[in-house]
Amino acid sequence: QVQLVESGGGLVQPGGSLRLSCAASGITGNIFAMGWYRQAPGNQRELVAGITLGGTTDYSESVKGRFTITRGNAKNTVYLQMNSLKPEDTAVYFCFGGHSRIRKVDCWGKGTQVTVSS
Repeated sequence: QVQLVESGGGLVQPGGSLRLSCAASGITGNIFAMGWYRQAPGNQRELVAGITLGGTTDYSESVKGRFTITRGNAKNTVYLQMNSLKPEDTAVYFCFGGHSRIRKVDCWGKGTQVTVSS
C-alpha cells in the first residue's frame, strides 16, 4: 500500500507563488507516475500536472507556462512550483500516484488547500 502526503498549500495573493510537495511512502516500487489533480467547489477533479519516472510531463492547458512539476532525487517525491497564481487556481490540490500512466490514478493523497485571493 502507498501513502501520499502533501504539503505546501496556503493563502497567496494573485500573482504570487507557492510550492507544493508530495512524498510517497510504503510500497512505492510500482509507482510509474506522480503528480497533482485539483478540485474547486462545484467542479470535477481535473489534472494539473503529472510526471513519469522517465521525466515525461503532462500539464493542463490552464497552467502551462506558470506551473512546473519536478521529481526529487529519490523519485518518490514530487514538487509543483506554481507561479503567477490566479484566483481561478483556488482549489484543493490532490497528489496522485499511477502504476502505468499519468492519467490513470491508482492512489490519492488527502489534499491540500490552495487559496489565491487579495
